Parts: sequence; C-alpha cells; structure tokens
Amino acid sequence: MAAGSCLLLLLLPWLVTASHSPPGCKIRITSKGLDLVKQEGLRFVEQELQNITISDLHGKEGQFHYNISQVRVTDLQLASSDLNFQPQQHLVFNINNASISLRFRRQLLYWFFYDIGSINASADGVHIHTVLRLAKDEAGRPKISNITCNASIARMHAGFSGTLRKVYEFLSTFIITGMRYLLSQQICPSLEHASLVLLNSLLDTVPVRNYVDEHIGIDYSLLRDPSISRDTLDLDFKGMFFPRLREDQELENHAVEPVIKETERMVYVAFSEYFFDSAMLAYFQAGVLNIELQGEKVPKDLEVLLRATFFGTIFMLSPSVDAPLRLVLQVSAPPRCIIKPSGTSVSVSAFLNISLVPPDRPPVQLSSMAMETKLSAKVFLQGKALRVQLDLRRFRIYSKQSALESLALFSLQAPLKTLLQLTIMPIINERTKKGVQIPLPEGMDFTREVVTNHAGFLTVGADLHFSKGLREVIEKYRPLPTAAAYPSSQPTESSLDPGSL
Repeated sequence: MAAGSCLLLLLLPWLVTASHSPPGCKIRITSKGLDLVKQEGLRFVEQELQNITISDLHGKEGQFHYNISQVRVTDLQLASSDLNFQPQQHLVFNINNASISLRFRRQLLYWFFYDIGSINASADGVHIHTVLRLAKDEAGRPKISNITCNASIARMHAGFSGTLRKVYEFLSTFIITGMRYLLSQQICPSLEHASLVLLNSLLDTVPVRNYVDEHIGIDYSLLRDPSISRDTLDLDFKGMFFPRLREDQELENHAVEPVIKETERMVYVAFSEYFFDSAMLAYFQAGVLNIELQGEKVPKDLEVLLRATFFGTIFMLSPSVDAPLRLVLQVSAPPRCIIKPSGTSVSVSAFLNISLVPPDRPPVQLSSMAMETKLSAKVFLQGKALRVQLDLRRFRIYSKQSALESLALFSLQAPLKTLLQLTIMPIINERTKKGVQIPLPEGMDFTREVVTNHAGFLTVGADLHFSKGLREVIEKYRPLPTAAAYPSSQPTESSLDPGSL
C-alpha cells in the first residue's frame, strides 16, 4: 500500500498536467470590457422589464368588488446598477433603487356605484439581485447554465381620480398590495427567460467549428468552463485548424500556453504557435501548398536565365529546344511558426522541380533543387478577423544531387527570390487576406488593436465595440416560443399574503 501511494504521488503532477490541455487561443475580458457589456446589457434589461406581462387581478372585500386588467409598464428608471465578476464562474448583476411606472384599467363596484377607468401606479425602491453562472455546453460554447434571482419592491403608490376617489384611497390597500405582489413575482421570471433563452441565443452565434475556406476549418470549442477572477473572465479555446477532408483529426498541443497579464484594454486575445502551426499543417495535408507555372506563366526574364543555365541539357534535346518550361514548387514539410518578442516568422522547406515539356513527349527534368525560406509574418486584427501578411526575408537553394550543381545554381538565387516575391507571395497572401473570425458573438467587434509578441505566443489588446445592439442580434436568432419557455401567471384572487411582500 505504501509503495502504491508513493507511485500515485509521483504520477499526480503528470496526471494534472495531462488533464490540462493548453489553449491555442485564449480570450480575456477585463473589468473595462465588462463595463461596456453592462451598458448594452442594461438597455436590454430595460426592454425586457418593460415587456412584463401581469395577469388580471380581481376580488372583493365586503361590498367592494374590483377587477384590474390590461396592466402595462409605461416607464422604467434604473437609477443604479452594476455588473461584476464573481470567482469562479459567476457574473453578478445588481439593480438598486429603481422605479417602475404602471398603467392599468379599473372596474370597480361599491354598493350601487359602478366605475371604470385607468389608474397610474408606481413601484419605487425596486431592488434586483441576479447571479449568472457561466459554463461550457456540450458543443463547446460559453453558456449561461444557471441563474439565481431575487427581487423586492419597497413601496408602491397609485393615483386615483373620479367621484369615488375617497373610497378608492380608503380601499386601495387591497389593490396596491396585490399589484405589488404580482409585479415582484414577474421580474425574476422575465430576467430568467432573458438570460437562459435570449442571451444564450446570442452566445449561440459564437463560432465553434466553422469552415475557413474550401480547404480547411477551425475548431474553437472551449476546453473547459470559463474562469473568472475579481477582475477578469478567461476563455480557453482549442484554436486548432483541420483539413476538411480529415475533420476528425486531432493535433496534440505542445506549444507554450499563452499567459495574459495585461488588464488595461477591454479585451485581450492570445494565440500560441500551435494556432498557426495547425493552420499550416491543415493546408499542407489538404495538398494546396504547391504551385505549378508552365509556358507563358513563367516570367520571361527568369525563363531566359533558366534556359541559359541549363543550355547544355536543352541543346541535347534538339530538335525540341523551344519546348515550354515548367516550374513545380512543392512544400516538402508542414511550415513552422516561430513567435519571439522580436517578431513572428515562418520557416518553409520546399522542392523546386524545373522541367521541359516537349509537345507529345514525356517531360524532361532539368533540375530538382531544395529551397529553404524564412517568411516574416505581420499579424493584425481587423473588425473580428485575424489576418496574416507574409513577406519573404531569407531564401536559399541548393541541389539535392551534388555540390557542383549547387554552385551552378547560385546565379539563380536572386531571380528565383524575385519570382517568389512577385508571383508566389501574392497568391499566398490572397489566401490569408480573408482571415479567420475570432470567437466573439455576432454584433461585437474589436477597435484600436495593438499586437504584442512574446516568447511562443502573441497577444492582441483591443477595445470592444457593439456594431449591432443585443436586441437586434437576439431578434434575429430568437428561438421559437414554447409553452415552457416563459412562466405565465394565472389570474390571482384577492387572498394574497401580505407577509410575502
């Protein structure tokens, strides 16, 4: 038993490390970002509370019969509110000292006097305390998994008019008590529906597993539940690209885990080398990292130089000396991304095969050379798309056959580098121009982006901007109503418990 316990203690650190998969993409929302979310969320809450539906209230006290109907909220004043992080997985939303104005239709009978009309009422000292729990759902999206809510109303007043005003004021306690109870009972169900149904429909717009183009896709599923401290909310995404022909492929992440320490901006997005390496591996496995140029597509200056370099070989092919040239550039291994504080670069190894393609005859290979290149990568965020601009920095070619041929190829190094810069790099950058979407809900974009390089990862600090309001996006994706989606109240009799208020 002692030996088994010692073995378990030795294996425990390894088991903990193995269970914690590092993210390829990490997003941090700071307190400043939460303040912006609060402003937009407060408008949404106001709209939801203004749409509260209160059932009719009717009853009698002695010879006094009343029926209250068509209750609607006419005004809402949320004087004080705050939205805060609460470790480990919660957001706390408080509204204090709010007021709600109501208008409803009255039907009153007192002895032989019957009266109908409208009544204006106001609920003051409204306090609402809501705690939202965030979690990862089965698809890997962030979701509001639970909500606890408490609501109370300190005071309620009603303004009566008409010939029976004195009677109304004397008997209004029954009406006001009932209305206060019904209103307080509808606040939390309204917010629960807004959170668990409507806000979750907004979170459904976070991309989890989408296609980037016709060749590859991206997996942004959450690795674990959101982590919340007093000042930040962290989301760890897998951040792995995959070839569309092998969508079930998994690539183990051995890269450095991004560490975000900054809190000055509203949001920070970090990407490790794994994020970019998986993209290049996916393209490599999709078979698109090769380019063929033949005939007129070969630049004329390069064609002249190649024909001069391989003149002896071409001359031996007479009478087909004027056969077109064909250049086939093929990446030989998945490119690798290296992120350092000084910048980001991509190392690429490739083969360049140069051949003649005489009409009606098999191609004749003139040379097969190895190429090693280093590209500098400029990573930037635009709107909600991460984009990469590549530029050729270092370039070297050598023969796979002999050192003598490598020496002969030295004169080709400069023109081939020019060929890559003018012909190949625009094709590659055109593919990366569209970029890949960052996993944020629809309607939220980044502004004032700043990219910072670290050892093994880079971060993008930015501010948030709502290009669309929460209501606009939610209405677009609002789920179809169901009977259980929103609690409804049945008509309430006058036998109410004042102690519950």
